[in-house]
Amino acid sequence: MNLSAIDLNLFLVLHAVLETGSATGAARQLHVTQSAVSNALARLRELLGDPLLVRQGKGLVPTPRCEELRPLLNNAVAQLQVAVDGKRFLPEESTRRFTLACGDNQDICDVPRIVEAFAHRMPQAQLRVVSIDFLVASDGMATGEVDAALGPWAVATREGFCVEDLYLEEVAFVVRKDHPLIQGTVLTREAFNASKHIDIVISQGRPGVGRSMFERFRKENGLEYSSALAVSHFIAAGMAATRTDYIAGMPGRTAEVLCAMLPLKRLRFMPAPPPMAMSLMWHTRTDADPGSRCFRQLVADVLKDRPVTRAEPRAKPPTSPARRARSR
Repeated sequence: MNLSAIDLNLFLVLHAVLETGSATGAARQLHVTQSAVSNALARLRELLGDPLLVRQGKGLVPTPRCEELRPLLNNAVAQLQVAVDGKRFLPEESTRRFTLACGDNQDICDVPRIVEAFAHRMPQAQLRVVSIDFLVASDGMATGEVDAALGPWAVATREGFCVEDLYLEEVAFVVRKDHPLIQGTVLTREAFNASKHIDIVISQGRPGVGRSMFERFRKENGLEYSSALAVSHFIAAGMAATRTDYIAGMPGRTAEVLCAMLPLKRLRFMPAPPPMAMSLMWHTRTDADPGSRCFRQLVADVLKDRPVTRAEPRAKPPTSPARRARSR
C-alpha cells in the first residue's frame, strides 16, 4: 500500500481515541468535532478492513488488530513529537505524557516525591505510573509505551538500554510490634530460622531481583527459610505481618513507611544483607530526546536529593553518569 495515498491523520485520530478512551475525549484533545472523529474512524476501518473499536457499555473496546497497532502508534507519535520538538523542549509548556514503570515499593517511597516535582517542573504535562508487570508484559520501553523504569536494573538489563544508578537500598525485616517470640529490634539467626516468612513475588509471579540476591545471601550464611505466604505487594506483606507471627523482608525505606503506618517494627539482622543498587533504565531510542532526557533528569534529581529547578534543560546529555547496558 502506497503511504502517499493514505491520510496519516487517520492514525492520529485512532491514537487519540486509544489514549483518551472515547471519541469525545479524542475530539477534545484534537480540537475537532466528535463527528469528525467518527468519520475518521470509519475511513480507517475501511482502509484496514477491521472494526478497530467496538462499543461495550458506554465505552469503546479495541479489537485484537487495534491492540497490535497500539504500540506502533505510540512509538510513531513519540518519534514525530521528537522530530517536531527538536531541541526546543520547554518543560513548562509541554503537554506530553510521560510513563514511568516501577514496583510498589517505589510507588510507596519514590512516586509521591516524583509527582510533587513533576507538577512543579512540567505543570501542563501528564505523568502515568505503571507496574513492572505492565513493563514486562508489553515490552514497554522497546515499543514506546514506557519512557523509563525504576528498579534494580544494574543486574538485570540487556543490550539496547541505558542505566543510571540512583541510590542503594538496604534489606529490612518487619514483624508485628507485639510479636511473642521476637523482643526488641534485633532479628537473631535462631529467630530467623525458627520463623515462617512472607514472600513477595513481583513480575508475573516471579521473585524479584532483590529476593534472588537475598536467597544467595541466605545460602552463603547457612540460614533456613520457611515460606508460609506469597503476595504480590509489599503493602500486602506488611498487612499480613500485623496479623500473624510471620516475618516480611522488604526494602529498608519501604519498611520505614509501613512501620510508620502500621503496628510493625523494623528488625536488624547481623550480618546485614548486602544493599541493592536502584537504577533508572530507558531505551537507547529515547536517549537523546530532549523531553525524555528532561523527565529522566527530574526523576534522578528527586531520588538523588538534588534541587529540581524550573530552568530549561541543556540540549546535551545529563551530567549525572549513565551507562549503556551490555548483554550478559
